[in-house]
Amino acid sequence: MSKVVCVGEVMVELARGSDGRFGLAYGGDTFNTAVYLARAGIDVAYATALGDDAFSDDILALGTAEGVDMSLVPRLKGRAPGLYLISTDASGERSFNYWRDTSPARTLFEAEGWQEVAAALVSARAVYFSGITLSLYSNQGLGRFLAALEMAGTSAQNRTLTVFDGNFRPRNWGVDLNRARTVFAEALKRSSMALPTFEDEVALWGDASPAATIERMTTYGLTEVVVKNGAAGALVHADGRTVEVPVERAVSPLDTTGAGDSFNAGYLAARLQGAGPEDAARAGHRLAAEVIMHRGAIIPRAIHEGVRAH
Repeated sequence: MSKVVCVGEVMVELARGSDGRFGLAYGGDTFNTAVYLARAGIDVAYATALGDDAFSDDILALGTAEGVDMSLVPRLKGRAPGLYLISTDASGERSFNYWRDTSPARTLFEAEGWQEVAAALVSARAVYFSGITLSLYSNQGLGRFLAALEMAGTSAQNRTLTVFDGNFRPRNWGVDLNRARTVFAEALKRSSMALPTFEDEVALWGDASPAATIERMTTYGLTEVVVKNGAAGALVHADGRTVEVPVERAVSPLDTTGAGDSFNAGYLAARLQGAGPEDAARAGHRLAAEVIMHRGAIIPRAIHEGVRAH
């Protein structure tokens, strides 16, 4: 495959508006990134599992309309996608409530047809996944996914770029942070690029600085690490150099949902299209700055196209 394959979960999104009402949409961290990659002209597919309900129909239709290949999505009879509810405070910071314990995405690497998904990862141009992706799976599912990543990164026929966004959410791992650290470490060993958020790395590993995050991650063999640090910009380690790339303009966010996901898409798309690391980070900053000025994880296509035109 010449595609980038993003792996994870798409959920029903309910976001509270300024009038207190909730609007219906769909999202999920790696799915958000897949949509923004497609809008940037990257050939991208999404791998997850869905149910046979109307919401699953809508998710498939949304992905297809956005130019995302949804052929790597088995559908499970009698199941329905998870749900998350977003509330934002006066500063635009969001909080989430989830209903996802029975999400079909959790069984992607145990459901019938998982071998075809794994084979697609091994032959992909790049595989993009997150800490949330890792939190979905049972030990059996994790084993199969990690094995596919390892094969993808070492295949003599097609050396796949494996891209990991830590995106650590404590509630997804219960009280077992040691398991989270172990699984993250195994994922890092099989990754060639990491796009972590510093706040998450502090929560999971206690890193003292973005530089400490880079130092820790490069011990696993990663040669490209971009540490996102909100309004402080990003610390980029690539090509043997480490440089700070500040945000181009300060903004007062309306909703920070999808900020990291969109930065990752902007960065990865630029790198795949030949840009250098610093220019790619600036592209990530620009897209994230626009996304956080609108509600929801995926901004309307018309707004996004207007931003790109200017």
